[in-house]
Amino acid sequence: MPNVMSVAHAHMVTLIRKLGCLDAAAELLNARYGGGHSKGTISRKINGTLDWTLRDVVAFEDALTAYPVTRLLVQRKSQEAAEGCLIAGAAEISREMGEAMSAILSVEQSASAGEVAQAIKEIEDVKDALARVAAILRGRQS
Repeated sequence: MPNVMSVAHAHMVTLIRKLGCLDAAAELLNARYGGGHSKGTISRKINGTLDWTLRDVVAFEDALTAYPVTRLLVQRKSQEAAEGCLIAGAAEISREMGEAMSAILSVEQSASAGEVAQAIKEIEDVKDALARVAAILRGRQS
């Protein structure tokens, strides 16, 4: 599994792109939490010189009603629990497939760079879920 922080960072960058621009992201944070956020601050977070805060995650996810970072953190533990369970693995595949199909259809409607990146990420999530279940099945073969 890829580094959780790298994946979370990629999700945050995608959320910023969906907001439209760095100014919009900064203004969203300023409106929600008060002043102190600027285009430069957001740019440094995207470049990795500053870390994302929990406030950033909550504000951007709530504004877009999309919760990829939250989902990532929840999946982190649920994947460990589902290591040997085919039913949980099948449920994960089903959920990931639904998310991928939704993202693919969004690309068809808008084709923005953010939508394309999200669709690719969702497809990778499906592949990861399939690989986990395949590994469980291979383990049961021997």
